[in-house]
Amino acid sequence: MVRLRILLLCVTSVSSLALAQTPVERGKYLVEEVAKCQACHTPKTAEGALDKTKWLKGATLDFAPMHEVEGWHKTAPDLTGPSNLFKRWQAQGLVNFLMTTKNPRGNKADPPMPDYHLSKDDAEAIVAYLQSLP
Repeated sequence: MVRLRILLLCVTSVSSLALAQTPVERGKYLVEEVAKCQACHTPKTAEGALDKTKWLKGATLDFAPMHEVEGWHKTAPDLTGPSNLFKRWQAQGLVNFLMTTKNPRGNKADPPMPDYHLSKDDAEAIVAYLQSLP
């Protein structure tokens, strides 16, 4: 019985914590811990570490396919709020992209960008986080 109470307390605590997250906090978690966007969209230092002063500001990829892949991009764009991507696509365009994998012109992103089919809440949280970045 004691174990059941402890388990219920833990579940309740985790649920309360999840509900307490703001959209920006949730977006940060999804970007950094789930999708790991920084791996492609943040430049690396000379030592190979992520350059935290240029967080998600776009980068040249340090990997490539072994064989030619049609449409492969060698760079990943700046994802931060003031970027050209936000200016061109607007926040709603980015939300739609994360939900449908299609950009505002109706095309999928070129490789190596993965296809995401996120819920509206998760997509909006990610965009809120990206908009919060300088």
